[in-house]
Amino acid sequence: MNNGIFHIPAPVNEPVLGYGPGSPERTALKKEIERLRATQLDIPLVIGGKEVRTGKTAPIRRPDAHGEVLGVYHLAGEAEARMAIEAALAAKAEWAALPWEERAAVFLRAAELISVRHRALMDASTMLCQSKTAHQAEIDAVCEVTDFLRFNPLYMEQIYAQQPENTKGEWNRSAYRPLEGFVYAVTPFNFTSIASNLPSAPAMMGNTVVWKPASNAVYSNYMLMKIYMEAGLPAGVINFLPGSGGLISNAVLSSPDFAGFHFTGSTEVFRSLWKQIASNLERYRVYPRIVGETGGKDFILIDPSADLHSTVAGVLRGAFEYQGQKCSAASRLYIPASRAKEFTEALAEEISAIPMGEITDFRNFMGAVIDETAFDTIRGYIERAKAGGHARIVAGGTCDKTRGWFVEPTLILTEDPHSESMVNEIFGPVLTAYVYDDRDMEAAYRLVDSTSPYGLTGAIMATDRQRINRALIALQNAAGNLYINDKPTGAVVGRQPFGGARASGTNDKAGSYLNLLRWVSAVAIKESFAPPSSWRYPFMTGND
Repeated sequence: MNNGIFHIPAPVNEPVLGYGPGSPERTALKKEIERLRATQLDIPLVIGGKEVRTGKTAPIRRPDAHGEVLGVYHLAGEAEARMAIEAALAAKAEWAALPWEERAAVFLRAAELISVRHRALMDASTMLCQSKTAHQAEIDAVCEVTDFLRFNPLYMEQIYAQQPENTKGEWNRSAYRPLEGFVYAVTPFNFTSIASNLPSAPAMMGNTVVWKPASNAVYSNYMLMKIYMEAGLPAGVINFLPGSGGLISNAVLSSPDFAGFHFTGSTEVFRSLWKQIASNLERYRVYPRIVGETGGKDFILIDPSADLHSTVAGVLRGAFEYQGQKCSAASRLYIPASRAKEFTEALAEEISAIPMGEITDFRNFMGAVIDETAFDTIRGYIERAKAGGHARIVAGGTCDKTRGWFVEPTLILTEDPHSESMVNEIFGPVLTAYVYDDRDMEAAYRLVDSTSPYGLTGAIMATDRQRINRALIALQNAAGNLYINDKPTGAVVGRQPFGGARASGTNDKAGSYLNLLRWVSAVAIKESFAPPSSWRYPFMTGND
């Protein structure tokens, strides 16, 4: 029996390995990439700890070499979704009753397995499946994954430690119950770390989960699922269910035991599913918790006082790392008229030097966009900008899907601050710039704040402290994560809790205790040590 008061080992952010030439991590990673390329995987569903194969399969292709197939995955439908719900409910009581430190230990062990034994596997699978460079895979599939798995247990301990005040003769306690039902986690293709956090955070808090991974990330996500099982996750706690989002969601959201929704993806899908949840409210046992991080149209505002070189570096990294396929990627840029020429020329010169190609060539800064649908959508924005009279392509603009779905890093300069590429989320390596009149900074702030319906991330590039402060005040509602003299991407667990509002989601801040609070339901317990023996009060003893 555990009768101690335990504390989670103090977490530290996982160091990012460099993968430089001749380094042991580079050698191990290249070897793992070749091993995976030589192996065709047949990826099943995992329901109640058992592999389930439906016979309905889809291929897994490398985005940067789409003729290369890494394997196939089996697709779940409504029947399998109902099986997963049953498995989650069957596992719930025992998992919820497990001491919190034992639940934490499962995920702490998974973090250790990933950072040591399976580091090359997680990097290589994410590189091949999602077309990430070695660096982008490392910061995502290893460092951020392990950070979530180490910091979230600490936040769990801190939540449980929050207790009410007491007075003489009574003991007041707060218990934090898992939700009454199961949680549905829907994860995106672009971050393996999000695919890790969305199912594991509710599970840590005693919930059981039905997990629908993105079809374009099943390969790396399955590696995560296997590591959880290796770490000792009991059967049915997390059920891995690739397949049609529509079919799976229909079954899940119609269940009376649906209790929570943890989502990252498009605003349109999130709104649609929220409406579906609302239409089913009367059949649910509880009001479901809804947590979503959706999209972004993230900005960089260059103040007239900005440093040229650090700003250009921040803009390029913020806009074009991982092909702009980050919810936080910079996609609209505001350049002061007084410095427009030098910034535009410097950006165009540096963009033309960005190397792009297969991620197996470690010299490349960019890979391919995720699939042909994304390629066609992004190319459409570029072609319309070329054809329109209010914009011109300053750098890039070439798209080629002969071997992989490659879109050059592209800078559009527009005369219309409300053009479609300044307003719509493109989710690709396209940055649109607008030159503003810096003689009226208040108007510039209003433009940045009001142009987009989103409110996820933004960056302010400036060296003047007063101007930084003015911008922070003016733009406080324009982003959930604001950066000063840095790119608007790269939030680190424990240091920059991540999430935005407006059309960008519910701002429940992954990477902090705030997110974990959403997966528990508090109960207040009062115990009286000397309860009264009479129902009468002293004031009732006389009528004088």
